[in-house]
Amino acid sequence: MGSGEGRTATAASLVEALRSYIDETVRITGSTEAVRPGHRVKFHWPPHPVSYEFHISPTAWSERAHFEAYGDTFAVEVARSSHGVFGRSPELWHEDRGDTVEEMLSNLRASAEPLFARQLAINRTLNRKGRFKGHVRELPPEDLIKLLYCEDRDVANEGRIELETHASSRLFTDALIEVLRDKRHPHRRIAQWCALDLFEDLPSFCPDEASRSEAVRAIEAFLWDAEDDYARAAFKAGVVLGGHVPGDQGEIALLRCLDAPSRYGSRSAIHGLFHVVEWRPDRRADVVAALRTHGEREGDEQLSKFALRLADDIESGAFDHVAEPVFPEEG
Repeated sequence: MGSGEGRTATAASLVEALRSYIDETVRITGSTEAVRPGHRVKFHWPPHPVSYEFHISPTAWSERAHFEAYGDTFAVEVARSSHGVFGRSPELWHEDRGDTVEEMLSNLRASAEPLFARQLAINRTLNRKGRFKGHVRELPPEDLIKLLYCEDRDVANEGRIELETHASSRLFTDALIEVLRDKRHPHRRIAQWCALDLFEDLPSFCPDEASRSEAVRAIEAFLWDAEDDYARAAFKAGVVLGGHVPGDQGEIALLRCLDAPSRYGSRSAIHGLFHVVEWRPDRRADVVAALRTHGEREGDEQLSKFALRLADDIESGAFDHVAEPVFPEEG
């Protein structure tokens, strides 16, 4: 993790930087509407070297060529054989082949596009131009937080993994709570899912009662007025409260969220209570009673049935539970 232009980051400075970043992004995009993200697609690089399949000798790379992409020039080492012309870019850790040098270079550039797209997405997320040419682990703390907002969910996940290695520093705790409170960045659902996933190890990020309570309040507020369940962030919030919060704070928050004005939040709270009983079987009777009371008075038919059926599953000691309802707009 980099130091950020010679400055020493603090928890407060990260929150301030995040707020400024969200302001800047809203100004650039002109929108605060949450974007529904696609599924995460895992990125693998480098691809398998095509020269291995044709047993190209290490001494065969005797010619030189180059190609241009996104304002940069890439040197290419060239080898020839009876199977065609092979090219490799040491900078990109990538190879391709063709019948001619020109075709090989065209193929090499085209097949490097997934890497270019990822590099462009990182810099676009950081509100910078061109390709990102470094390593995520070298980013300063304020940029790691921003990376959680990347439209490419695999990039955001890489940022999440890097943040996870610094959990015990508590440097990122307040910024992650701020992410959960964000109602303006268009790609906030991706970032919020990442923050919630990190909070599955809540004691590492919030080792004391005060910080833990602050995190739980932020998650509860997120559920209370959830506008959607994009990226399954609302679902994730219920899982965190139900199965990853020490003591009874998570259960109390979920019980309150049964009556959330957001049906996404209420659905998540119903499901989250199943996990409460998984970890605390002594709470079975009270949770079942709460779910039945809620189910009987819930005006939404789908949520009512879900609460009542889940209560039956919990009461019977089932290891699995009824599937959560899918709302019409989610189909």
